[in-house]
Amino acid sequence: MAEQITGRDAVLAALLAGEPIEMVLVDREKDTSEIRELCHKLDILLEEGSTNDLWRMSSDGFVDALALTGRIPKGNLNQVFERGGTIWFFDGVTYSTNLGFAIRCAEVSGADAVVLNVAKTHEERRTIRRSSMRADRFIPVVYSTTEEILNGAKANNIRIIAVEDVGTHEPWDEDLTGDVLLVVGAEKEGVSEQVLTAADACVLLPMDGFVPSYNLQVAVSVVAVEALRQRNLKK
Repeated sequence: MAEQITGRDAVLAALLAGEPIEMVLVDREKDTSEIRELCHKLDILLEEGSTNDLWRMSSDGFVDALALTGRIPKGNLNQVFERGGTIWFFDGVTYSTNLGFAIRCAEVSGADAVVLNVAKTHEERRTIRRSSMRADRFIPVVYSTTEEILNGAKANNIRIIAVEDVGTHEPWDEDLTGDVLLVVGAEKEGVSEQVLTAADACVLLPMDGFVPSYNLQVAVSVVAVEALRQRNLKK
């Protein structure tokens, strides 16, 4: 599960100790030359950001350097499924802003990857990145087809758990830990029949209002936080 090492001294100490760091983000306006040199020497992915960028990313206010552990931030479809963990599949979600918010939610809740089955233009992908606070720097976001995604999950023994109003139980009554593909569909169409048929389980969110539908972002958030809670219990 993805975690953060925060602050120049802590990141430098982790690099010197040989801790398994996957990526380092440094403030382009600060002197982080020692960290930069170590990342180059150790072949660790290095990204630059503004002071405001690091302030938003930091868990406790440090703004000079952050390190990512527990998640490889790049990868193709095969690599993502071979690594396993918590993978999100936004099935047929077309609104770029919604996708951006959902990707950000997946990243901040410690997921390992996001897979999508929609075609997006270069401009649409830019909108997704902006809406996600450029979270795709820190988590693999892979575009593929429904068939390839389902086949990849099955080939790697990854449980497919759909979130839909035809679900049989609530998310907290399902094991969301281990190698799982969590699926949320488009707000209008929902999870496709093809994916529902392939799913190993289908959960639903409890509702008690007159309008029987949550916003896509709410569904992702509820399940993402529940999955994180369950993973933390197993640490």
